[in-house]
Amino acid sequence: MNTAAITRSLCALAKRSHVDSATRNVDWSGWRSFAISVVALGAALLLALYSSVAAEDGRTWTAALSALSALAVSGWVAFTMVPALARRTSLQWLAYRMDYRVTREGLVYLAGILVIALAALNTGNNLLFVTLSCLLGGILISGIISQVVLSGVELRLDLPEHIFANQPVLALAELENHKAMLPSFSLCLVGARTSRSQRKAESAPRGVHADTQRSARTGTTAKRARKRASDILTTPVYFPHLPPQQKMQQAVELVFPHRGIYRQDSIGLQTKFPFGFLEKTRQVKSRMEALVYPSVAPSEEFYEILPLVTGELESFTRGRGHDLYSIRDYQTSDSARHVDWKASARTGSLQVREFAREDERRVLLVLDAAIPAEGKPRESRDAIFERGVALSASLAWHFYEINSVLAFRSGAFETPMAPAGEIIYEILRYLASAAPGDADRSVLSELVDLPQTFKIILTAQPRGSMPTSLWSTSYVAFLE
Repeated sequence: MNTAAITRSLCALAKRSHVDSATRNVDWSGWRSFAISVVALGAALLLALYSSVAAEDGRTWTAALSALSALAVSGWVAFTMVPALARRTSLQWLAYRMDYRVTREGLVYLAGILVIALAALNTGNNLLFVTLSCLLGGILISGIISQVVLSGVELRLDLPEHIFANQPVLALAELENHKAMLPSFSLCLVGARTSRSQRKAESAPRGVHADTQRSARTGTTAKRARKRASDILTTPVYFPHLPPQQKMQQAVELVFPHRGIYRQDSIGLQTKFPFGFLEKTRQVKSRMEALVYPSVAPSEEFYEILPLVTGELESFTRGRGHDLYSIRDYQTSDSARHVDWKASARTGSLQVREFAREDERRVLLVLDAAIPAEGKPRESRDAIFERGVALSASLAWHFYEINSVLAFRSGAFETPMAPAGEIIYEILRYLASAAPGDADRSVLSELVDLPQTFKIILTAQPRGSMPTSLWSTSYVAFLE
């Protein structure tokens, strides 16, 4: 058997399996009840016509019996067949929430109907009335077909696990047609329409939209939770054709401009099919949420402080062991207690000793969420905190890329000292929804008890408020 014959056999088997599956999905009992109902109602119609003819011929009893028989057949269909067919009919489409919008083409079409209606009323021309009825029937047919297109379709939007602000991500939009025989055409997946109040909120200056909560024990203000109300799906996804009993998928690129929690309360399934007179949108409730991490892309501030952080870290970790590593020329950043005087006398130039490190590079990254409020408007405080969040995310990602050992602390949130790969996403999840804390609850005083750990501190506190012991074991970046 050659390749062509094998291909034909496989195609025949595929067609046969498709026909078999379609046959199994057909409700033959329902179709049989429908056929019996049609035949019975046709017989009732014939009996009613015969009764009318018999009445005109003067056969009163024959006309009465025919009319009663037609009524009996119609009643039998109404009380036996109609309930059975109704039980097999899905009425879920009645619960669909639909939004309607007349398109530009629809406005032109309605204007034409108005003109023809006025002409028909003024002239009494039967041809104009027939044309008017056809135009009105077109609107009715358009509404019925678009309702059928939107019904029986299930939608889903899958998002990636990790999402960063200002970084494009690919989401997967999927539509599934549950209708047994009817396809759907020209479907568009859109986000919920933005209300007027939401538009005013989005047009306001950027900042952390937060809710203020009162602490029952201390009476002080707790951290404000950062909750964004922006939609997830902002660009429409078009599906030209959706066959019955099949799924269609499309990749859609999404970009989230800010960190925070994005919610999609509802997703719209939209169509203008078949004539484009009316844009009908079926609203589907959704509880989808997306946690967007702050951007980890290096900024200018990150490039400015990274060499300083690296230098401070090297100075802190170098020479903390006891085994001699090497002897080299003295540099201005070296401590005088590491000078090897014998080697210096022998070479005629200052030489210093370097010792082997006792452990891996360990860093404690601290974001001081307490922002002083003296003389600062709310927008300024939020901008300062956003700068700290961006620097914290970039630094944490940098230490993750170089496989460092990292710990993070901010307010009441704290991670243990561990390889950065194990806690990086825990840190980013916290930074995604972090908000400024109370101005009098700085974490700087708690860091004094950690003299053996190198600390990178991002704070908005005044320089004079820094404990003196932190300067020798930390790199401090003032956010203002």
